[in-house]
Amino acid sequence: MIIASQKRRENIAEYLLYMWQIEDIIRAYSLNIDRIDHDIIEPMNLPVEQHQQVHEWYESLIDMMRREEVVDRGHLQINRNVIIQLDDLHRAVMADDRFAEYHRAFYGILPLIVELRARAGSDPKGEIETCFNALYGLLMMRLRHQPISADTASAIDRISKFIALLSKYFHLDEVHQLFKDPEE
Repeated sequence: MIIASQKRRENIAEYLLYMWQIEDIIRAYSLNIDRIDHDIIEPMNLPVEQHQQVHEWYESLIDMMRREEVVDRGHLQINRNVIIQLDDLHRAVMADDRFAEYHRAFYGILPLIVELRARAGSDPKGEIETCFNALYGLLMMRLRHQPISADTASAIDRISKFIALLSKYFHLDEVHQLFKDPEE
């Protein structure tokens, strides 16, 4: 909760990847709040009030995962909403000629997105979610100490730079500075 709040304020991409990881951690603990409390929350050595807040945060996520039927896989609606917001922003920026740098970055990784979507088989995701799936996949490979080819590392680096730009634009848009008329 504490880390999620900070990431949400600072970098929407890191926030989303963190929240996906939290979903997977909760699944790894079989949605058992007692085990999560013992293994994750207690070692944080938080003051009692903060401990209770973090405990309640995990509990609420567990409850949402059950209600939204994403116990085995999938993402919570709160996380899907972030993807929707990023998709909407992506379309708005692509429709605006003032963002040539963004257009170049997107068209530079578009072949990678097409390739990744083709590999997804019968359940291809949108362009932005495909990028996040690639970034999360690399994160999981690193956590499992799996080898990462030079081609994969290069592709992910390019996708990461694009998502970093989108994340920057997201935060500018949140404070109404992205589409601001330069003459204002």
